Amino acid sequence: MQHSRIHSALAEALAARGYDTLTSVQAAVIEEGAHGRDLIVSAKTGSGKTVAFGLAIADQLLEGDKAPWSREPLGLVIAPTRELAIQVSKELQWLYAPAGARVVTCVGGWTQ
Repeated sequence: MQHSRIHSALAEALAARGYDTLTSVQAAVIEEGAHGRDLIVSAKTGSGKTVAFGLAIADQLLEGDKAPWSREPLGLVIAPTRELAIQVSKELQWLYAPAGARVVTCVGGWTQ
């Protein structure tokens, strides 16, 4: 998939997943007016929000088309449930794999 506002590493991952076009929510977060801004995204389940967030944060995470080596986290995603945290992690793993990024999931919970 080619798009002037998508890093080539992410475009490679999208193409490998069979993306021909972006969903409306994904297209909205990479518009020029959204660049560098805090975003609140509301859309139906299955609309591509997780990939949209991944696309939106790429400018802050990538140097060129690669994730820089760092001892500290470059980004943090907080999800309300462990199931959603795992789902988000899996989506970001394939999206950022060509950029060499490492995505780690940390979840908590009560044990008895």
